[in-house]
Amino acid sequence: MSVADVLKMAEEVKMVDLRFVDLPGIWQHFTIPAHELNAELFDEGIGFDGSSIRGFQAIHESDMLLMLDAGTAFIDPILEVPTLVIICDVYDPITRQPYSRDPRFVARKAEAYLKQTGIAGTSYFGPEAEFFLFNDVRYGGAMNSSYYYIDSVEGWWQSGAELKPNLGGQISPKRGYFPVPPTDSQQDVRSRIVLALEASGIPIEVHHHEVATAGQAEIDMHFDTLLSMADKVLKYKYIVKNVARLNGLTATFMPKPMFGDNGSGMHVHVSLWNEKTNVFFNEAGYAQLSETAKYFIGGLLKHAPALLALAAPTTNSYRRLVPGYEAPVNLAYSQRNRSAICRIPVTKSTKSKRVEFRAPDASSNPYLCFSAILMAGLDGILNRIDPGDPADKDLYELPAEEAKLIKQVPDSLGAVLNALEADHDFLLKGDVFTTDFLESYISYKRQVELDPMRLRPTPYEFTLYFDC
Repeated sequence: MSVADVLKMAEEVKMVDLRFVDLPGIWQHFTIPAHELNAELFDEGIGFDGSSIRGFQAIHESDMLLMLDAGTAFIDPILEVPTLVIICDVYDPITRQPYSRDPRFVARKAEAYLKQTGIAGTSYFGPEAEFFLFNDVRYGGAMNSSYYYIDSVEGWWQSGAELKPNLGGQISPKRGYFPVPPTDSQQDVRSRIVLALEASGIPIEVHHHEVATAGQAEIDMHFDTLLSMADKVLKYKYIVKNVARLNGLTATFMPKPMFGDNGSGMHVHVSLWNEKTNVFFNEAGYAQLSETAKYFIGGLLKHAPALLALAAPTTNSYRRLVPGYEAPVNLAYSQRNRSAICRIPVTKSTKSKRVEFRAPDASSNPYLCFSAILMAGLDGILNRIDPGDPADKDLYELPAEEAKLIKQVPDSLGAVLNALEADHDFLLKGDVFTTDFLESYISYKRQVELDPMRLRPTPYEFTLYFDC
């Protein structure tokens, strides 16, 4: 889409919303009247204060610049006032160079580095971001209290409630995949989300209820290139949350909001292509995988502990990554086996042969998550890292002697941040990630998320220890 095309679109709206992403992966924005949008703005950019944006500048060097990306423009399908949205890149206003801590810039560099290696020209990503739609949520904490409370008309805990009338049909744990309405009470809401997504320019393949009770859902987007798909993940989350709100529900992509049932992941499907050739396909290979694909998997398995600091980057992520809830905790690969961290979906199509990395969740910044996955895989290819033999067994039911031979993912945010600190050279290749970026990221995660969690007692600790 050209600048002229965008200016033409702006004639049909009242407002233009300029959006960019912060370090944790949350869209930020400000809005200008449509008559303020002109060709010069695309050339010169528009300034903003970066000191209050998480992971960006200090207050004494706070001036930043947004450069509008014309190719990202779309009409917002949610807002009542007709609004054109344009996603922006962050620049330094003095050097007029891309800002090194802009996650979008990291994604651009990852795509460029792939081409530099000569391995492939294009990477395609297909994330499956799961979420919950709750009817009510409350949470809070102070010096003397801490609590959360969620509710859903589908929740199994409602089966005995005096709702006058209670119509029954609530979903018991692990039974949400996937009965028809009225058990699935959110069919129409998901359909409305799909219509809004497609109106915004995102092709959708399927939507359905997920395994957990209380409104767990999944809507699958058609795959796209790395940067474009990362843009779409933020658009997806924005539309899911807003359509839910319009329907009296609240959406969360929190990996594990509820005890006793499955959490929400974001399985990421990846393939590499040279023009019309899928580099991952080989008719004669295991699961029709090429050697290149196996080495890509080798890189994912080797760097998985460090990789998870960017792909499963919250303390809550490690409530999900535990055995027993379909969580991919085993550092292994397999055709069909969903307990392995890398799965090769069964398909005989050359076009659809891909690797599914199952550990990420949608609390991650998609620009950083996808870039890190690509960099780990490319390191595997360049160094011919052998992933070993596939694990075509139920890894949760292995005898103890066999189970102990299979490594598992780290069990905490602190552990994966330590792993990233020790193993990040693969991310620095091609200057995709920089040392400054990673130090800033690790420092933010420790200071803002990890350390405050360490200091706070949880309600369940009172159950365990109050009478000690």
